[in-house]
Amino acid sequence: QVQLVESGRRLVQPGGSPRLPCAASGPTPDYHVIGWLPQALGYEREGVSCISAHNNLKWYTTSAKGRFTISRDKANNTVSLEMNSLKPEDTGVYYCAAMRGVLTLRLWEPGAYGWWGQGTQVTVSS
Repeated sequence: QVQLVESGRRLVQPGGSPRLPCAASGPTPDYHVIGWLPQALGYEREGVSCISAHNNLKWYTTSAKGRFTISRDKANNTVSLEMNSLKPEDTGVYYCAAMRGVLTLRLWEPGAYGWWGQGTQVTVSS
């Protein structure tokens, strides 16, 4: 059984750069991609960045590229999302999730993921 554990809520000032960790446990061969899928209030959950669980392949949406950085700590089995230059519209619950295969045509779709972390509330406010 794959389990994903995220950190507690974050309150960040505009322009801030929080780093969100996601610790994964369980059989590594069971999942191949870890993604971050934020959900703003009143909006659908949608992926912004993913990383392979087995090599250095990374994917970003156009809006995330250059502002967000995803990384993987193999020794600690942790995937982190570093976000820069945050704006109030980045406020939302950020979920990490694991995908069983490598569905490159569905990386941003919540339905492609089989396991989920509990979510991290990120609030960007002065």
